[in-house]
Amino acid sequence: MKNKNGDKIKMTFTFIVIAVVALLTLVFWSQNKNTASATEVKTMIDAKALVVDVRTPMEFQMGHFPGAVNIPVDAVMARIQEFGKDKAKPIVVYCASGARSGGAQRMLSQAGYTNVVNGGGLRQMMSLR
Repeated sequence: MKNKNGDKIKMTFTFIVIAVVALLTLVFWSQNKNTASATEVKTMIDAKALVVDVRTPMEFQMGHFPGAVNIPVDAVMARIQEFGKDKAKPIVVYCASGARSGGAQRMLSQAGYTNVVNGGGLRQMMSLR
């Protein structure tokens, strides 16, 4: 006699594990796909790009890239005027890991900014100094 509840639990557990692995793979792939190369970011910074830290104000206060301005990712659209009227101006966005800055990059691109790159995480940005 089979235990139907045990089989259901095993199937549910297997499904959850597969879903988590798939989600983590997707997150990892999308973060890396949208992050610019160190050379590209450095070139833009040398060309006087606007560098924007999209982390929270508390994270920003704990340390940030020199000269960066803090516009948290959840305030990007509300503070869009701070990115300037020149939609071709170089802009580098970064956060802690590259995920939030990837979202900010997409928002700015959808708003018409054409020269926005995801600098990745703060550690990556600091290695450019």
